[in-house]
Amino acid sequence: MDVKLPPHEGATLSVVDMHTGGEPLRIIVSGYPEVKGHTLLSKRRYAREHLDHLRRTLMLEPRGHYDMYGALLTPSELPDADLGVLFMHNEGYSTMCGHAVVALGRFAVDYGLVRAPRSPETPVNIHCPCGLVRAFVEYADGKTGAVRFLSVPAFVFATDVTVAVEGFGDVVVDISYGGAFYAFVDVQRFGLDVRKSKTRDLVDAATAVTKAVKLQVKLRHPVSDDLAFLYGTILTDGKEQFSSDATANVCVFAEAQVDRSPTGSGVTARVALQYHKGQIHLNQSRTFESGATGSKFTGKAVEETTCGEFKAVVVEVAGRAFYTGASCFVQETEDQLKDGFLLK
Repeated sequence: MDVKLPPHEGATLSVVDMHTGGEPLRIIVSGYPEVKGHTLLSKRRYAREHLDHLRRTLMLEPRGHYDMYGALLTPSELPDADLGVLFMHNEGYSTMCGHAVVALGRFAVDYGLVRAPRSPETPVNIHCPCGLVRAFVEYADGKTGAVRFLSVPAFVFATDVTVAVEGFGDVVVDISYGGAFYAFVDVQRFGLDVRKSKTRDLVDAATAVTKAVKLQVKLRHPVSDDLAFLYGTILTDGKEQFSSDATANVCVFAEAQVDRSPTGSGVTARVALQYHKGQIHLNQSRTFESGATGSKFTGKAVEETTCGEFKAVVVEVAGRAFYTGASCFVQETEDQLKDGFLLK
């Protein structure tokens, strides 16, 4: 049977759905009005202030779910960029998303958004709100494969910061930036295990830390105030010293949203933190595992650099993304829930 919608009134939005390590990515292909602004960061502000009902429509129920993640393609002001992107989730708009970059790299090659692909890798320059991210997509016999990307400069903001966390007392955290800021805590501080504990217990601990850091630590980014916010908390298994064995973590970000993947920007920030502490060296590749799904990324620091007054590193992260479907969503005019809702 040829499935198509009957006649209806209302706007339509077309998307391609993918996942990277289990973390969804809804790529918005059509249906959005122009996102105004001369820079990507100004477009991010415009989308937040004027088009947020569309984020809610696609991320929240009944078309999405609590942990949906999205990418809106938009022109970039950077001459080197193949495409620009705005990231969205259950709370608002991120500045960087590594799992999305992995998926978008493959999508850009498959959908002809870059010049003629070449083997063994096709470069794709993706302008994220945090800056230009350079992805490299495996390509052979007309097919795309794994993707690696080089981050914007990643740096450690502060180490061994003590914050008073409601329900847990004083907790020591590290804060590192990988396109977004994260607080890092050894999960054993809460008597939990990132691979075995109940997701709700991990979310409660991480959310409490995030709230405490937001209240008690003032973040600063040398490039833009738009980047100076805590995105979430990453609970680790505490295995920070370099090893050939995988080290696991769980990232809780935005409005208590759980990343199913190891978290690309989180891996970037964690590698920067490990390098800062002398736990890894340049070009030592580590495997990072999602405590939620067991999916894996690799990450390594490949170059020293700076970001303002901060010593920084360029981090390479690699993973795989897969297509899950394509959809055309409808907002029927008389639907009182057409703009989406979220059950907490």
